[in-house]
Amino acid sequence: MKELILGTAGHIDHGKTSLIKALTGTDTDRLKEEQKRGITIELGFASLDLANGNHLGIVDVPGHEKFVKNMVAGASGIDLVTMIIAADEGVMPQTKEHMDICNLLGIKHGLVAVTKSDIVDDDLKELVYDDIHDFTENTFLENAPVVFVSSHTGEGLDELKKELEKLTELIPERKKSWFYRLPVDRVFTMKGFGTVITGTSLSGEIKTGENVTVYPENKEAKIRGLQTHNKSVDHASAGMRTAVNLQGISKKAVKKGDIIATKDALSPSFMTDAYFTYLKTNSKPLKNRTRIRFHTGTSETMGNIILLDRETAEPGETVPVQFRLESPVCTVKDDGFVARGYSPVHTLGGGFILNPLAVKQKRFDDSARNFFETLFKGSDTQKIEAIIQSKGFWGVSIKDISICTNMYGKKLDQEISLILSKNIIIRTDKDSPVYYHKDAFDFLCSEIINKLEKFHKDNPLKDGINKDELIHLLKRNINEKLFSKALNSLIKNNEALLEKNILRLYSHKVAITADTEKIKSQITQEYENSGLMPPYFKDVEKKYNLDKQTAEDVLNILLKNDVLVKIKNDLFFNKEKIEKLKKDVISYFNDNEEMSTADFKSITGGISRKYLIPLLEFLDQEKYTIRIGDIRKLRGK
Repeated sequence: MKELILGTAGHIDHGKTSLIKALTGTDTDRLKEEQKRGITIELGFASLDLANGNHLGIVDVPGHEKFVKNMVAGASGIDLVTMIIAADEGVMPQTKEHMDICNLLGIKHGLVAVTKSDIVDDDLKELVYDDIHDFTENTFLENAPVVFVSSHTGEGLDELKKELEKLTELIPERKKSWFYRLPVDRVFTMKGFGTVITGTSLSGEIKTGENVTVYPENKEAKIRGLQTHNKSVDHASAGMRTAVNLQGISKKAVKKGDIIATKDALSPSFMTDAYFTYLKTNSKPLKNRTRIRFHTGTSETMGNIILLDRETAEPGETVPVQFRLESPVCTVKDDGFVARGYSPVHTLGGGFILNPLAVKQKRFDDSARNFFETLFKGSDTQKIEAIIQSKGFWGVSIKDISICTNMYGKKLDQEISLILSKNIIIRTDKDSPVYYHKDAFDFLCSEIINKLEKFHKDNPLKDGINKDELIHLLKRNINEKLFSKALNSLIKNNEALLEKNILRLYSHKVAITADTEKIKSQITQEYENSGLMPPYFKDVEKKYNLDKQTAEDVLNILLKNDVLVKIKNDLFFNKEKIEKLKKDVISYFNDNEEMSTADFKSITGGISRKYLIPLLEFLDQEKYTIRIGDIRKLRGK
């Protein structure tokens, strides 16, 4: 048994709702306003069991031009369409727009039902038939059955059911997916149950008790109960009209256009890439950056259409575009979409998502053109490689590769393993792998080398640059794990060296000029001669008339070479003098249990308090001594 979705399409007042009621006994106009006005405003739903065992969930869509956006929402997930045309009016404007939408969304199966056939004569039926023949030429209904029916008399209903049976035999099983997905078309509450949503299950399977995510807001919920075709079930799968009772989330937190999906299955994006077919029925060229209403699934999102290789698109052209949206959407490669004008509202065109997680594309760029061609015509391996390459320094997860290629499971794992074995891509973090293209990795390595070379040239007396500072110098959005992998590669290949978080080229040595060497010797002598009462370094700078950069560079050399020891800001001592002081303190404690400040002053030869206190605190910090009240003791004694 197949579970399939049948959608109706056609102009207002051509009898779509009446035909469904005659077929199924269900009045899909559930709203009081719909019943009062006699038109369908929101989507309506019914079901039909066929004699061959197949089951149809029926989506009744509005025909009025003001509600075409609901028609687009209804077309999401449809397997076959009944195009309804009234015998007394023939093909009308909304019939044409609905046909355009069905063609754009890639619907391939359907038939034409000519309603109200009981109120016209045979001559008019012949004219209508000819009109339908011209109308369906070069569409998915070109050779489809045309059935004359009457909801009032029952004429043709049995024939219609038989044609539907034949069509259901032709429609292949839906492609399997690793995750469940349902675009929400209704949200309401039921007393005693809470939040309930309905929609058409597009892919995968879900069971009662499972956790799901509401996208694009990434809100968590639990499946409390499921219904398909008014029957409680413990699971729902692709092709079913489904009602989902959600636990742990309020009605306000879910809206029409959201998607209920397997937890952590989708990724929201503000940009998508596609080939866009601009309908030939449009009266004028489409301009770059035209503001549009972007429809996919059951959502409507405002945004702009970016023409990537031209300034305008002519009616009938199919062109590469990028949609830049004002709010995020969650799509998968090959999802259908429709773009409608912002004002006036009319259908511009549509197509299928080529890259659901797009990055900003440059216009008139050969690399963007090649990227589109690869995603459209390339092999599976080439598509995966192109997606990974497009993500640059941020990389891409296995989940997002699946979303962008519509591949999953063993097939996707095998393709990625093959590309890894060829050293085309690299991976970080085995537990939660992220993939990068080798080109991005190699470029990052060369950028690091270039930055180090420049830093050494500008700072010849410094050993190197702080690793964290280097990331900021690169001025790119770089994943830290990729950066670490690049550093490890450079270090392993003896191109760079990392010491105490300071990174330098492996070949770099501090270059000291003759003048600098002279200054270094003078400062060294200054601190040797001053003993335990050295000058503050700012006074040394003034004495030798040093600029800030030179003074800092020389000081760093003296500290690194263990000539000086920093005691506190701007106060440095000769290293040998400090080592001798440590020995004198230990010698003192060989004969004494404790040491007062006066005792320490005696040990140092009577130095002033401005040196005495910093030295005592230094010995505490170095864990030679420990302060207890006003005295000190030797640590560990």
